[in-house]
Amino acid sequence: MSTPAELSALLAGRYTVERELGRGGMATVYLAHDLKHDRKVAIKVLRAELAAVLGAERFVAEIKTTASLQHPHILPLFDSGEADGQLYYVMPYVAGETVRERLDRETQFSVDDAIRIAREVADALDYAHRHGVIHRDIKPENILLHDGRALVMDFGIALAVSAAAGGRMTETGISLGTPHYMSPEQATADKNLTLRSDIYSLGAVLYEMLAGDPPHVASSAQAVVMKIITEPARPVNERRRAVPPNVVAAVSKALETLPADRFESAKSFGDALVNPAFVSTPTILAGPIRSSNVPRAWFWTSTTIAVLSLAALAWSWRRSDAPQPVTRLVIALPDSQGISDGGGLTRLALSPNGRTIAYVGPGSSPSGTRLWVRRLDQLHATSLAETDGAITPSFSPDGKRIAFVSGTPRAVRVIPVEGGPVITLTDDEVWRGGVSWGSDGYIYYDGGGGIARIRENGGKREEATIPDTTADLFHVNPSALPNGRGLLFTIVRGGGLSRYDVGVLDTRSGKQTVLVHGAVGRYAASGHLVYVTSSGLMMAVPFDLNRLRITGQAFPIAQDVAVGLLSSGDVAISPAGTLLYAAAGNAARGGLELVWVARSGKATAVDSSFRNSFMGRMRLSPDGRQAAISGPGESGRWAWVKQLDHGPAARLPATVELTPQSWSADGKLLLMTTTRGLAVVPSDGSGPPRQLNDRRTAASFAEWFGEGNGIVYVHYDSIFAMSTGGDTTRRLLIASAREPAVSPNGRWLAYSSEESGRAEVYVRSFPDTKAFKRQVSVAGGMAPRWSRDGRELFFIDESRSMVAAPITSGQTLIVGEPKRLFDASAYNVVNALYDVAPDGRFLMLRSVGAAARSHELVLVENFFQELEGKVKSK
Repeated sequence: MSTPAELSALLAGRYTVERELGRGGMATVYLAHDLKHDRKVAIKVLRAELAAVLGAERFVAEIKTTASLQHPHILPLFDSGEADGQLYYVMPYVAGETVRERLDRETQFSVDDAIRIAREVADALDYAHRHGVIHRDIKPENILLHDGRALVMDFGIALAVSAAAGGRMTETGISLGTPHYMSPEQATADKNLTLRSDIYSLGAVLYEMLAGDPPHVASSAQAVVMKIITEPARPVNERRRAVPPNVVAAVSKALETLPADRFESAKSFGDALVNPAFVSTPTILAGPIRSSNVPRAWFWTSTTIAVLSLAALAWSWRRSDAPQPVTRLVIALPDSQGISDGGGLTRLALSPNGRTIAYVGPGSSPSGTRLWVRRLDQLHATSLAETDGAITPSFSPDGKRIAFVSGTPRAVRVIPVEGGPVITLTDDEVWRGGVSWGSDGYIYYDGGGGIARIRENGGKREEATIPDTTADLFHVNPSALPNGRGLLFTIVRGGGLSRYDVGVLDTRSGKQTVLVHGAVGRYAASGHLVYVTSSGLMMAVPFDLNRLRITGQAFPIAQDVAVGLLSSGDVAISPAGTLLYAAAGNAARGGLELVWVARSGKATAVDSSFRNSFMGRMRLSPDGRQAAISGPGESGRWAWVKQLDHGPAARLPATVELTPQSWSADGKLLLMTTTRGLAVVPSDGSGPPRQLNDRRTAASFAEWFGEGNGIVYVHYDSIFAMSTGGDTTRRLLIASAREPAVSPNGRWLAYSSEESGRAEVYVRSFPDTKAFKRQVSVAGGMAPRWSRDGRELFFIDESRSMVAAPITSGQTLIVGEPKRLFDASAYNVVNALYDVAPDGRFLMLRSVGAAARSHELVLVENFFQELEGKVKSK
C-alpha cells in the first residue's frame, strides 16, 4: 500500500494526500485535498490483491452506476479511477463518527436515537433500491453520524466489486459483507441477492444499537454464519425491555430467515418502526420456551408418561411398611482417581437408582479432566475414554447415558455409562457448563445469559429462562424437575454468593419465580426443595411440585457443603432417595490466612490472627504496607484494609457489598466493584462509596490506569475501558477475555483468554489494543500480574506453578523465556487472588491447618426418611 506521499505523487494535479485515516477489509482511507474544488475529501484505495483480480476498466465501469445516487442520507461518490494499478474512489470528507465508533464508546443507543438512525438509513436504502442498487454491506462501520443525521457510506461499492470480480472473489481471500450483519442468503453465497438482504442487514444493525450486541454472536466468523443460517434471532426486548412492542415486531420481521417473510421494502420497515399499531407474527415467538418444531401431541404425551412414572416411583417408595434406616457414608477417593478442582463448575452426578456416581476426575494432562464412574458395589472408579476436558456430568432419566460439556467451544456431549462413542449435540457454545438431563426429552444448560435447552437427540438451541436485566446478572445451574414442566436454576446477582437466589421456571406458562435465598437448588422426590447457602449450609423445605411453590418452613440438613465461586452444584439427589454431595475442605471451615511467599517458594505467615474465608480479589497498596481484601461477614460480603504485617484490619463502612480491585497511585482511594456497579471508597474508611456507574455486570475485574483517569473492567467475557467520570466507555476485546492488568507505564494490557482452546496469558498494546498482540504463556496461563517496575509479568500456569516472564518495553514489547518459580497449588490463586509487593515478594492465601479434603464425598442413603422425619418433628 502506498504512503500518503507516494499516493500524492500518483494523483498529482488533482489531489494532495495528507495522511492515512484508517484501514478496512477492502480498502485504506486517506484524507486528501481536492485541488480543483478546494475541499477536503476521503480517498479509498482498494487493497492490492483485490485490485489485481478486479481490473481497472471493469471496476470503473461498474462504479459509475452508483455515482449518480443523490440522497440526503447517502454519502455521494465524487470520483473514481486507477493510478499505477491502484483502484480508488473519492468521497466527501465529513467530520463525525461511525455507528461502530459510537457503539464502542457507549455500547447502546437511546431507543429514540436508534429508531431515528435506522429510519434514515431505511430511507436511503429505499431510494437506492428504487434505482436498482443494493448496498450489500450495511454495517455499523458504513453508517456515518454527522450533525445528528445518518449518512450511508460505500453505497454500491460491494456491488461494483462483486460485479467486476465475477466469480473470482475467492482469489482475494476477502469476503463481501461482515458476518454479523449478513443475511442468510448472503451467508450462503447466493448470487441472486435482492433488496431484502439489505433489510436484514439494517435489522441487525438496529438490533445492536438497541441491545448492545448483534443478533448472533459466537467465537468465530464460521460459527456466526452457522447461527444466522440455522437459528432465529432472539427478540430484542429479551436484551432490552424498554424497546416498544412495534419496534420488537419490526426488527423480528426484518431478521426473518426467509427473504419472503421480511418487509417488501425498506420504506415499509422504516414506517413500522414508528407505527405503534404494527404487529408481526415472526418465527421468533415471545415467551421463555421457543420451539416451533416440537409436536404438541408428542410433548404432552411425554410429559404425561413422566408424571405417571414419577407417581409410580413415589408410590413404590411410600408403600414400604418398615422405614429404612438413614445411613451416612464418607467416600474418600484416592488421589489418582480424585475429584478435580471444579473452578466454580459442577463436578458430580448420581444415577436415578442411586447406585452409580459420575464425577470429574484427573485427565491425561496434569491440569486436565475426564469423566470417571464409580459404582457403589465396586472399590475403584473407572475413567471414560474420549471425555478429556469434561465438566458438569448429568445422567439420562434411564441412567444409561451421561451428558457432559467439553471441547472448545464448549459443547454438550453424550456418552454411554459403560463407555463408547461420544455424540456431540450442540454447535452452540455452552457458557459456564451447568447441565441437567430432563424427563421431558430436553437437556438444559448454561446459555451465557439465561438457561438454554436442546433436544436429547440434538437440534436447535431454545431459550428456557430469561434474566431480569434490572436485577439478575445471569442464570446458571439448571436442575430439571421430574414432571417435565419445571426447572430449578440459580440466579446470579452482583456481590457474590451471598446474594444469589434459587428460582423455578414453569415451562408451561413461562413464569419465573424466586423460591429461596441460596446458591444451588435440587428437588427431592419426597416433596422437598433442598438447597445450599453461600456458607455451605444445606437446607430443605417442603415444596409442591405441581404448583411449584414452597409450602412449609425450611430446616437444616448438613453443613460444610462445598460451594464454588459461581454456585457449583456439587449436590445430587436420586429419585430412589440417595443424597450425594462434596464436602467442603478445611479452607471453608477454618478459613484462609495471608502469607508472604518468596521467589524460592518459602512461605511466611503475615498475621495468624487475621483469618477468614476470603474471596473476590486481594490488592496491595502502592507502598506494599496495606492489603485490601474481601470476605463474608455477618451480612453479605465485607471489605477490609489490613495493615501489614501485624497491624489492625479495618472494615470499610458501606451499605453495599464491596470487592477491592485497585488502589489509586497515592494510596488514598480504592476502586471497588459493588452490587450497583463500580465505586470509589476512601482507603482509610473516612467516607462511603461513591458510585462511578450503574453497570451491575461490571463486577468481575477492574483496574485504574493513566494516573487514575481511566478504568479497564470486565463485563461478561469482554474487556472495556471507561473514563473515571463514566462519560465514555468503549469495548477493547471480545475474546473470552478476563483478568486485565495494565502495565506500570500504561502502555501494555495483560489478560487471560481461552481463545486458543485453553486459558493463556496475552499482552496487547494499550489503549490501542489492535496495534500489537503477543501470547506470553506457553503451558496455560491465568491471573497475570505485573512487577512494580514492569520488567516481569507473573502468572499461574497449567500445573499451578508461579511463572515469571521477563519483559523489555521499548518501541515494541519483547518477552523473554518464562521461568517457573515455585509450586502455587497450595495457595488460592483463583481470580488473581494474590499480588506482587514492591520488593518482589508475593502476598498469597493458604488454607489454615491440614490440607482441604478435596477428594471427599458424602453419601446419605434413605435420605427421604430423614426429610419426612424432620417435617413430622416440627
